[in-house]
Amino acid sequence: MDEYEKIRQRRREEYRKRHRAQVRRKQLIGNGIVIGMIILIIATIIIVGAIRGKKVKQEEVKAEVTSTLYNPKQPKLDVQLLTPNPYSRPQKALEKVNGIVVHYTANPGTSARQNRDYFNGLAETKKTKASSHFVIGLEGEIVQCIPCNEISYASNNRNSDTISIECCIEDETGKFNDSTYQSLIELTTWLMGRYDLSADDVIRHYDVTGKKCPLYFVEHEDAWEQFHKDLDTYIEENGVPKEEASQN
Repeated sequence: MDEYEKIRQRRREEYRKRHRAQVRRKQLIGNGIVIGMIILIIATIIIVGAIRGKKVKQEEVKAEVTSTLYNPKQPKLDVQLLTPNPYSRPQKALEKVNGIVVHYTANPGTSARQNRDYFNGLAETKKTKASSHFVIGLEGEIVQCIPCNEISYASNNRNSDTISIECCIEDETGKFNDSTYQSLIELTTWLMGRYDLSADDVIRHYDVTGKKCPLYFVEHEDAWEQFHKDLDTYIEENGVPKEEASQN
């Protein structure tokens, strides 16, 4: 074998070695990707299972609270019922309450009474149809505008089976101050007990139509989740056993 042929053979062997090494590297990379995907899938399954387990546990706690306890204490109400009229108090029967809808007034600095008077004035202005069962003011005062056995014009297609609560705000952020927030908790938990509802039955206007109402609870989901937790905590700390109530 001449020298030229030896060089060609040596180059062929080197090429084969490089080729085998490349194939081996690709196999190792491929195996690594497969193993990595398997690990990722397993980790995802574990995380999702843990999250679902936590959620189920939270729901069980909620169900346990509202199925055994309720808030019997009616908060102080300033009953200022609207004059019956087609624009804000049509006097249509609310035969079944399946939920409570939280709203905000969207007009910073106004009082509960001012918002109530606006609703009442629609009988004359006829600008639109709007009202709410309750309006909570900046000092925590609660004005009742409509009896709970009548519908309000507040929550669109949920007017027929919900109680509406409007909350006054101090500024454009739409965040409720402490007094308004505390009265909202007390009023909501009392209504929950009255109609045998849970925190999951308390929704935002946003959940009905997609409208950013109440604004702060739409833009801050964590605040909305905390509100639900605060409802359950209030019932836990102030609730009365339903069994005892049924015996009285």
